[in-house]
Amino acid sequence: MRLGLGGRTVSGVRQTRGVRKIHVIGIGAGDPDQLTLQAVRALRSTDVFFILDKGEVKADLTGLRRDMLEAHLTDGTYRVVEARDPERDRSAGGAAYSPAVGDWRSARAGIYERLIAEELGEEETGAFLVWGDPSLYDSTLGILQEVLERGAVAFEYDVVPGISSVSALVARHRTGLNRVARPVQITTGRRLAEGFPEDVDDVVVMLDAHQTFRQYAQEDVDIYWGAYIGTPDEILVSGPIAEAAPRIERLRAEARERKGWIMDTYLLRRRPRD
Repeated sequence: MRLGLGGRTVSGVRQTRGVRKIHVIGIGAGDPDQLTLQAVRALRSTDVFFILDKGEVKADLTGLRRDMLEAHLTDGTYRVVEARDPERDRSAGGAAYSPAVGDWRSARAGIYERLIAEELGEEETGAFLVWGDPSLYDSTLGILQEVLERGAVAFEYDVVPGISSVSALVARHRTGLNRVARPVQITTGRRLAEGFPEDVDDVVVMLDAHQTFRQYAQEDVDIYWGAYIGTPDEILVSGPIAEAAPRIERLRAEARERKGWIMDTYLLRRRPRD
């Protein structure tokens, strides 16, 4: 790309003097060692880090982010600005689900807009630290685009990919994500409840609060399950669903009771059919 005077390119994004910059940085599934060299460079070029506080129950998520900053930024010249994450209506289902998510994202956009306008100088760089990879079941990129479309504050942003919980899950289970010449599908628990995807034997399931895998306990399907992947609280279970499901249910309930929240992901693998 050829740029005129006053412009430069960082990670493929044109940056102009006098315009706020934002890094959207994938920080991996929880293990500080999963930060890429590109992510570390982005951290070190950031003046202000924006962190949404999810309340006392999930305070350790904020603590993990701060630990990563302290591990890689030793000069202490950066600032951390926290804001309370808006509550989302998790009781909404059916036709009300998408509007509820839209309302929550718009509320977040209002917070992002205020943070960027009030806490970031015109020649400073801010950053949002995103669990896993920003491109996979995360709202940050869409929300930033909504903020830009509102037109109240101008900025440029780039994206640093991270190690997703999906990649970390299969690595911890020492298995592949797909099999030879076969597709793999990534979906949600809500979609899995509608049926196992057609013509796909390997399905990764995220955002499943209802342990939908249980409805496939009578089928020839193996599960590779993990919770709090990449953190000291990591739990892993694998095996035929009929055998593994009771153990997963017990461990999941105990962990949720102990911590007050849970993040889990799993791979369902249908055994070869004759």
